Amino acid sequence: MNEEILKIDDLNVYKIPHTVEIGEESEPTKTIVVKFAKKRKVLSTMEGFKVVEFVGNNSIPVPFWDKVHNYKEYKNQIFKKIDIDKERIALLSTGADMDNVAIAKEEFDEYYTIALTTAGAKYNAIRLGDEEADYIEKDLKTYKIMNDGSLLMLEKTGTVNIILITNANLTDGAMAKAIITITEAKTTVFQELDIRSTKKPHLQATGTGTDSIIVVGGYGKEVGYTGGHSKIGEMIAKCVKKSVKEALIKQDKLQ
Repeated sequence: MNEEILKIDDLNVYKIPHTVEIGEESEPTKTIVVKFAKKRKVLSTMEGFKVVEFVGNNSIPVPFWDKVHNYKEYKNQIFKKIDIDKERIALLSTGADMDNVAIAKEEFDEYYTIALTTAGAKYNAIRLGDEEADYIEKDLKTYKIMNDGSLLMLEKTGTVNIILITNANLTDGAMAKAIITITEAKTTVFQELDIRSTKKPHLQATGTGTDSIIVVGGYGKEVGYTGGHSKIGEMIAKCVKKSVKEALIKQDKLQ
C-alpha cells in the first residue's frame, strides 16, 4: 500500500513499495514519488530540463548493486512498477534506503522550499580536485578503469540524491544556480560530520562521486537569482543542509 509522507499545497509525496526483477531474481524495494496537481518545470542532473507531473527517487536493492548492467532497462521497469510513463516523471535512483529519506522545509513571506534527500557516503565519498577518477564514459556507458588500463563496464548509482521543490517561479538560470547553492550546502554537511574520502581517508570528502539533484520550480512570483545572498538561496541552503545531515545520519548510522 502506498504511504503518503507529505502533503502541501498542490503536491503529495508518496512512498511506493514494489519489487524489481533481474533475470529470475526478485527483490523488494521502494520508490518515493512526488505528484503535482499541475505540471512543473524541473532541472535534473540526470535528464536536464523537463516539464513533468511527477518527480521521484528509487532505491536499488542491495543485492542488485552489482547486477544492474542496463540502467535504461532498469528504469523502464521502475516506470512500469509505479505506473507512470517516463515522459511524465523525472526520476533518480540510489543505493540508499527510501525509509531513510529526510525532509526539510523553509518558509519566508510567500515562498517555501522543500528538500527531500536520501544520502549515504560509506562507499564512494570523494574530495573533488584531489583524487584520480575511477571511471570513464563512452556513448553513455560507464566503464571502470582497471589497474592494467583496461575498461570494465559498470553502472553507477546516485548516493546523495536531493529533490528541491519551491513554489517560486524560477528562471532557467535560477534553476541552474540553485544546483550550485544545493551542492555548497551539501558540502558543508560533509565538513561538519567530518566525512572522509573513501580512497584517501586523510582527505575530507566534499560529496560522493555520484550525487544527483532535481530542482523543481513553481508558479509563484518569478525569481531569477538563487545564490546565497538572496532569501530564496538561504532557504534552499538551509533545508538542503538539514535534510542531507539527517539522511546521512540515518543511512550511515553516524550518531
